[in-house]
Amino acid sequence: MTAPFKFRLLPLVALIAAIALPASAAVPPPLDQPYPGTIVLKVDATNLSQQIFRMKMSIPVKPGPLTMLYPQWLPGNHGPSGPLTQLAGLKFTGNGKPVEWVRDPVHVHAFHVTVPEGVSTLEAEYQFLSPLDSAQGRITMTNEILGVQWPSVTLYPAGYNSRRITVQPNLTLPDGWQFGSALETAGRNGNEVAFKPLDLETLIDSPLFAGRYFKRIDLDPGAKVPVHLNIVADNPESLEATPEQIEAHRAMVKQAAKLFGSYHYNHYDFLFALSDEFGGIGREHHQSSENGVKPGYFTDWARSESGRELLPHEYVHSWDGKFRRPAGQDVPNFNVPLQNELLWVYEGQTQYWGKVLAARSGLISENGTRNGIAALAALYDNVQGRSWRAMQDTVNDPIINGRRALGWSNWQRSEDYYVEGMFIWLDVDTKIREMSGDTRSLDDFARAFYGINNGSFVPAFYTFADVVAALNKVQAFDWAPFLRSRLDGHGSGAPLDGLARAGWKLVYKDAPSDATKASEERSKSSDFSYSLGISVKQDGAIAGVVWDGVAFRAGLAGNSSIVAVNNRAYKAEVLKAAIKAAKGSKAPIDLLVKQGSNYRTIALDYHGGARYPHLERIAGSKDRLGTILKAVK
Repeated sequence: MTAPFKFRLLPLVALIAAIALPASAAVPPPLDQPYPGTIVLKVDATNLSQQIFRMKMSIPVKPGPLTMLYPQWLPGNHGPSGPLTQLAGLKFTGNGKPVEWVRDPVHVHAFHVTVPEGVSTLEAEYQFLSPLDSAQGRITMTNEILGVQWPSVTLYPAGYNSRRITVQPNLTLPDGWQFGSALETAGRNGNEVAFKPLDLETLIDSPLFAGRYFKRIDLDPGAKVPVHLNIVADNPESLEATPEQIEAHRAMVKQAAKLFGSYHYNHYDFLFALSDEFGGIGREHHQSSENGVKPGYFTDWARSESGRELLPHEYVHSWDGKFRRPAGQDVPNFNVPLQNELLWVYEGQTQYWGKVLAARSGLISENGTRNGIAALAALYDNVQGRSWRAMQDTVNDPIINGRRALGWSNWQRSEDYYVEGMFIWLDVDTKIREMSGDTRSLDDFARAFYGINNGSFVPAFYTFADVVAALNKVQAFDWAPFLRSRLDGHGSGAPLDGLARAGWKLVYKDAPSDATKASEERSKSSDFSYSLGISVKQDGAIAGVVWDGVAFRAGLAGNSSIVAVNNRAYKAEVLKAAIKAAKGSKAPIDLLVKQGSNYRTIALDYHGGARYPHLERIAGSKDRLGTILKAVK
């Protein structure tokens, strides 16, 4: 048997050698030089039924090697999330004849072509096959709404800084649709829109929302530098906002102006989708933001309070993250890796100011803000993963995990730099207030750090040392070790010193707050994290397990479902009643659990009663939190 096997193998080896992949053509490094000529990009977004974007691109070229790149590292996503799998149908032609391309086998977002002699314009045709359902990615096109994210529909030449490549974009919309964008319109002929030429970096950072049902609201009437809320929705009813609701959004813009004392945009455009079908989103851009929530934002105002922090958060990013950027975000193009070590400033401080501006403007009540802080304080105070993983390391999660679901998030940790970063900045704010006798605050830092170069669009980059130096100008203190101990530490519990210095403490009560109730209603689940150590979906499926909590020690995992509680079919009310009955009793809570095709009964030896997070005033302390949340006159 050995000889015939060798006889067959040798020709196969020779065949493989004969068809070996060509050696990788080097991807030219980006240089600070202008790309010769203007690239013309045409996007056809009219195929609503199949959700396909079709592109044509005209690229000025000269004969010889050319590498075209598809964006990989996307600002705001903090990771290599360019949707390469949804790029399809790529063809190049020159003078009407096909020009073949070869994908780089290492840098797979790169396409190598050789431009033939006599060709001065290379034509490209391709499609972006936008997701048909959420399992494939975020939905960006429906029968009523579409969103154009330019990284998804754009190719660009390697060898040049993105700021030195000029693109003239064009868009064909469905008949009668209107749109919002920070892009400047050069002209419109029916459903065809031509935009003014601009550099590639600004184009990629300037998305567009369009819709069958559209409304534009001026949030700063008469302002020299306008701010607009561009709303698209599944139906015209969802667009209707009361004068009081609009006034709260206008107050948010005014409070931001008082906080930063500057602007860094020609005009700012909130792109706001209210939809059950169009994918939810919150993504920052320098002169705009993409925001998507469920319908009812205006029409069910009383129940949508907790979702009204989104717009102020993304608006703050115009200053924090887009104008002032961490030095590691200073990359020459969209295929050079980002470095995320300062995301606890970029996102953490934005999380802080978003919450503050929501309260100062009246978008969220002071009580609603406190309830939200209580829920977050409890969540992060119970993160068991901090024993092995410092918060600083979580800035790498957008790269490591790509925002996929986690089986044991309480232990693995996720992008904790957002909310835990917020608590660090509350700590800084109250420390400044305490040391200065309440004459200075983080507001002074915001104006000094983000308010520079008023009117400039040119990003100003910073380092950790720059942050420390700016804090010292507001209030002299040894800020570097103060921050590093909170970023790099492994102590138990969230950094809640700032909350105590603000005059409040985290406590647990047997009834949920309005914020907890709203959260459970939105997620269609019930949270028993601080009693049994689990959260449970409406149908009994376990949504999360606290590492080393009561349920964990009993052997429960997230791929299980609760079928019955003490021999009664599972309902949230039944489990809540069992927790209440077990308080003061010695009898365990019996759960019938299904895991795969197996059933088993487990006993939870818990007798502590229901526990839901709340904030409570510290007797005799100064209510600095109330001062922080109060509107600035």
